[in-house]
Amino acid sequence: MKDAYCFIGAGGHAKVIVETVEDMGGKIGFLMDAHPSGPSLMGHEVRMQRDDIIREYAESQWIIAIGNNAIRRKIAEQFELRYAIAKHPSAHVSSRAVIGEGTVIMAGCSVNAEAVIGRHVILNTNCSVDHECNIGSYVHISPNAALGGNVTVGEGTHIGIGACVIQGITIGKECTIGAGAVIIKNVPDGATVVGNPGKIIKIKNR
Repeated sequence: MKDAYCFIGAGGHAKVIVETVEDMGGKIGFLMDAHPSGPSLMGHEVRMQRDDIIREYAESQWIIAIGNNAIRRKIAEQFELRYAIAKHPSAHVSSRAVIGEGTVIMAGCSVNAEAVIGRHVILNTNCSVDHECNIGSYVHISPNAALGGNVTVGEGTHIGIGACVIQGITIGKECTIGAGAVIIKNVPDGATVVGNPGKIIKIKNR
């Protein structure tokens, strides 16, 4: 079981990661979910989530297959496991990029030279992360989003589907960048930004 991939989370997001691991040639152990919708997912066993079982299989290769950034962080901080990196064979990741544990890189992604990707990040289908970007832990870069070179994205931020961020921009922690937004100015912590050009419509705790 040590070489098998085990999952926390068995919803729609997990389906994509399961196929990513299958396409990598990896072995699936089982999936766990606090509220399983059935005994299996895409032919793989789903178990009720229990702390004792997670700890029993701590030496397996674990992936937190949950799209919500805050929940993913909570689970990662709760369990010290052997977290794996899952990279689809069709993704291009520079040999000079640094990828943190627990990160998943979906089909068609590009991660270019000297990019630094944190822990438990989701780089979703066909997103692009250019040279020297710095992506904090627990970030989700949605499908077809594009980040120019030297972009910084703070911990826990969600970049929406098809959003574009020009080079050199800094986006703070816990931000939400709306689908299709075009970011041409720095974004403070906790901001929600939508539109083209991007405009702040809300800031948390203000």
